[in-house]
Amino acid sequence: MIDWDLAVSTANRLVRPGPEVSRDEARAVVAELRAHATESEGHVRSFTGLDTRGNDTPVLIVDRGGWVRANVQGFRHVLRPLLDKVNERRDTIPGANALSGVGSKVTGLELGTLLSFLSARVLGQYETFAPGVGTTPGVGPGRLLLVAPNIVQVERELDVDPTDFRLWVCMHEETHRTQFTAVPWLRDHLEQEVHAFLTETEVDPSAMMRRFREAAQALVTGRRGEGDDEGRSGDNSLVELVQTPVQREILHRITAVMSLLEGHADYVMDGVGPQVIPTVAEIREKFQQRRARGTGRVDLALRKLLGMDAKLRQYRDGERFVRTVVDQVGMSGFNRVWTSPNTLPTRGEIADPQTWVDRVHGTRSAPS
Repeated sequence: MIDWDLAVSTANRLVRPGPEVSRDEARAVVAELRAHATESEGHVRSFTGLDTRGNDTPVLIVDRGGWVRANVQGFRHVLRPLLDKVNERRDTIPGANALSGVGSKVTGLELGTLLSFLSARVLGQYETFAPGVGTTPGVGPGRLLLVAPNIVQVERELDVDPTDFRLWVCMHEETHRTQFTAVPWLRDHLEQEVHAFLTETEVDPSAMMRRFREAAQALVTGRRGEGDDEGRSGDNSLVELVQTPVQREILHRITAVMSLLEGHADYVMDGVGPQVIPTVAEIREKFQQRRARGTGRVDLALRKLLGMDAKLRQYRDGERFVRTVVDQVGMSGFNRVWTSPNTLPTRGEIADPQTWVDRVHGTRSAPS
């Protein structure tokens, strides 16, 4: 279904060069990011009360090509259930095997193009589903990636203190590492949700074409897909519009978890910031402005199509949820969110934090 090697080679051909730095400058950036990643662990652990001692999750300082290769490995792992399903279906369709070679080249090119676009925008990433990582005792379930050229580029664009900005970025990504290493069940829960989503994917060509036609019509007319009653279709990406109703329910749960994780990371990086990052207020203000405006018309259009605007809302809504809950019940009370999948907030509770406080800290029963 996907020519993975072609995806990597396509991305490497299309990826834009990073900012100009000398070899000595590059070495200094890598060394500083490694030091900040180590320093951040103690700050995050102290602020959140989450214990990650005994877990030595790998930290990789990568360039844009390294980020592409790492994500292709992760995609191959997480998409395996869907690819197996497609292969089973292909064996029952006359002529499908002859077309599969062409189809895999097309999808490889498409994936490579997408990865080249994203590789210039990601500052850091906790790679939750890195294959082969997390199976060794004492090693956390994933790996932390810091994309050095992108960090340097953004700190220059924002005209902020490089040392402060690098530590600030590391604080956000270290919070993600802390979430997964301190909460052992979280990775498996998220992977099960993703696999359930992929299992529901339509692999029948006629059904897929019907959904694409419906999505195209919805984009033109402003109507939403079946069973979706929250706002207008103009708020959706193409990916969201072609989902089945069951997938949409699963995605709502995944969105709630991702909003929690991203909002928690933003809350922590800003909460720790004033103690160790003198210019954190300036960095936050400039970075928020950059998030909101994008980098150009093409960038804004692609963000909308790919659903990246929803990602930005996750930061905002999730941070508000965390801040509201901590203000009411303290950090230890908030940390009950990590007790089990049943104490994770729903998408409705992300929007209305009081309902989560009532359910988890009060007497109201959990929603079905």
